[in-house]
Amino acid sequence: MSQTSRFSPTLPELLAPVGSFEKLITAIHYGADAVYLGGKAFSLRARAGNFDELGLRRAISYAHEHGVKVYITVNIFAHNRDIDDLTPYLTMLRDAGADGIIVSDPGILDLARQHVPDLPLHLSTQANVTNRASARFWIKQGVSRLNLARELGLEEIRAIRKATEAELEVFVHGALCISYSGRCMLSNYFTGRNANLGDCAHPCRYSYAVVEEKRPGQYFPVEEDQRGTYIFNSKDLCLLKQLPLLVDAGVNAVKIEGRMKSAGYVGAVVRLYRLALDWIGEQIFLGKAAVSLSLPETFHNELSKIGTRGQTENFFRARPSSEDMLYDRMRIEQSWVPVGIVRQADPLLIETRHVLRIGDQVEYLGRTIEPDLVTVSAMASADGTAIDRANPGQQVLLHTKPTLDQVEMHALLRKRIEPS
Repeated sequence: MSQTSRFSPTLPELLAPVGSFEKLITAIHYGADAVYLGGKAFSLRARAGNFDELGLRRAISYAHEHGVKVYITVNIFAHNRDIDDLTPYLTMLRDAGADGIIVSDPGILDLARQHVPDLPLHLSTQANVTNRASARFWIKQGVSRLNLARELGLEEIRAIRKATEAELEVFVHGALCISYSGRCMLSNYFTGRNANLGDCAHPCRYSYAVVEEKRPGQYFPVEEDQRGTYIFNSKDLCLLKQLPLLVDAGVNAVKIEGRMKSAGYVGAVVRLYRLALDWIGEQIFLGKAAVSLSLPETFHNELSKIGTRGQTENFFRARPSSEDMLYDRMRIEQSWVPVGIVRQADPLLIETRHVLRIGDQVEYLGRTIEPDLVTVSAMASADGTAIDRANPGQQVLLHTKPTLDQVEMHALLRKRIEPS
């Protein structure tokens, strides 16, 4: 349950993705109750930054200092070659203070029960829990939390909730795999990179065309478009406006996808869902029923500023259709980009993530849903030399009109960009 909300004990835990230590800091700054991350092995995001043993211990220590839980992904489908190294790895995770591990392979689950029985087991969405009987089965195996399959609708979630006392976790935001609960072999066939071992090449985002066997080199678009078509490319999941219904359904945790996304993306999404959950909690505190709530339009305005492939509610209300796919491109062009991360509050020092110029209007993402809009009036390099342009990766002393008040370390700034 939520540790950061001051309004209601019934709010679900907000679970954020962490692919690096910087993303960990950002997610915690913007109000994550828990984070999930992977080590250098046994994780389904092998190409995220990930953490070696020292990094894992440091991440867990930092999170616990801020009252945040850490769940470690051990969710590959293991082969025999993986088994020998698993037991010492699981023991290390327990000794490092992990609050739980996320698993999908029954063999890994069994090893964990034998060797680290005190370490809570969370079941990955890849285990495909789609019904109450499956939920009961996994609970009998020692699982304490079920991350439900992303192919479930609201009424199916409600039915599983009624059938079990185990914790239920639901993905609410981020990329969707075209294959059922992410079990996909396209990457393996095309590139030799095994998605089920964490090394997906994301072929569902490729542009495809048809080649006839006797006409090699002649590419025929699947639809009439000179670029071919992205026939497997789903829009991103977004259940922001359905949060009140998930709260009403008794979901214990809402999960954001994105361990390979930028710190700017992670921070913006976590901030949005934190503020939305706290708004719901405030309404419940005032005596309103969660099921009757609708988020104010300001939340949806904020959502439009976060980079995405577009949005779909997937199976939440009905089966997805062609409207839930992004057929003509890999992603929608971004109108807003993260431009900096605060490294020092007074004087204001930022690390830039995008080109920044004097005269640019930027938004500071604070603790309320409405960002602070200011104009860059002057800049200097870290040594005090005045500059009129900053490139990504620079340390920049920033002056704005009006002056930003109550600036916090690790906060984000963003700006609007013109379409390319």
